[in-house]
Amino acid sequence: MRFKFIKIIALVVFSGSVSQAQVEMKSPNSYGFKSVKTISCTPVKSQDRTGTCWSFATSSFLESEAIRMGHGPQDFSEMYVVRNVYKDKARNYVMRQGKANFSQGSLSHDLIRVIGDHGMVPESIYSGKLEGDQKHDHSEMAAVLKGMLDGVLKQKRLSKKWMKAFDAVVDTYLGESPQEFTYEGKKYSANSYAKKMGLDADNYVNITSFTHHPFYKNFVLEIPDNYSNGSFYNLPIEDVQAIVENAINQGYSVAWDGDVSEKGFSSKEGMAIVPEDVEREDLFINPGKEKMITQELRQEQFESYSTTDDHLMHLTGISKDKKGTKYFLIKNSWGEVSEYKGYLYMSESYLQLKTVAILVHKDAIPARIKNKMK
Repeated sequence: MRFKFIKIIALVVFSGSVSQAQVEMKSPNSYGFKSVKTISCTPVKSQDRTGTCWSFATSSFLESEAIRMGHGPQDFSEMYVVRNVYKDKARNYVMRQGKANFSQGSLSHDLIRVIGDHGMVPESIYSGKLEGDQKHDHSEMAAVLKGMLDGVLKQKRLSKKWMKAFDAVVDTYLGESPQEFTYEGKKYSANSYAKKMGLDADNYVNITSFTHHPFYKNFVLEIPDNYSNGSFYNLPIEDVQAIVENAINQGYSVAWDGDVSEKGFSSKEGMAIVPEDVEREDLFINPGKEKMITQELRQEQFESYSTTDDHLMHLTGISKDKKGTKYFLIKNSWGEVSEYKGYLYMSESYLQLKTVAILVHKDAIPARIKNKMK
């Protein structure tokens, strides 16, 4: 994702799972949203001044997975994963002699890969905040790390010291990563804690939908933050939506990656729509007609950069407005913004047009689609 800082930042105290009833507050508009299906999830957090929405969205997704598997509400450490991805990304950047992406952004599959390789830890064990820090701010750290790596690349020959130096800088900003820890009276390593929570990297599937590669096959999605060359199953967009709906109806949530640069996207209003008339004055007040979305339009907007990999969020439910139009409830990581306390209602049209990719449990995929995916 390419993070766009917001002015409104809210800090959230972790206190168990939340339900749709806590989200559907009195609406300032006349859309009249009503819940159809909701997935239990943990409270909204704020990524603060970082480009780590990918970690917040996917950690939230896995927290819902933990609830689904009977482990109760958990608070996973976003920054434990970020810490490991920085190190991996640094090695990739140097080995490719600077011809690779080194930024704060990544994708959901990077978090899943970290869990497979390095496990997970609770937020209370590793917050990524040092004593006195009130919120996350990676602005200076990211600049220091990039400058350091570019300096390393100017050397004629690399020593074996640069990675240790890199680790020391990250430790200075985020704190040292725990090897073992005690949580709720039991001793764990990061790997044993992930296993205890049932977090198995092999259970999750990356899915996208673009026509410049064949459908029902894998390909490496060509977006800047896919630095690790993650592979995605390519499906028609109607299959992607069918997976999202089946997942939610069967008790699974979905990690969503997409574009939030449209005029119809407003975190303040808590809505994401693709109206036929984007200039109408009552855009976020009354339901109106939306554009018909085709696979061709999706491809056109992706290839023209109208659709870019902006932001990741967590899909947690399905709702309808007063006219019976379907929307997807999506949990953001910008704090408790809007009347919907940090959630947005995303229309079917927005999902169809602006989804770059999703990550979902393999068992949430309908059998008819899974058979085509082989």
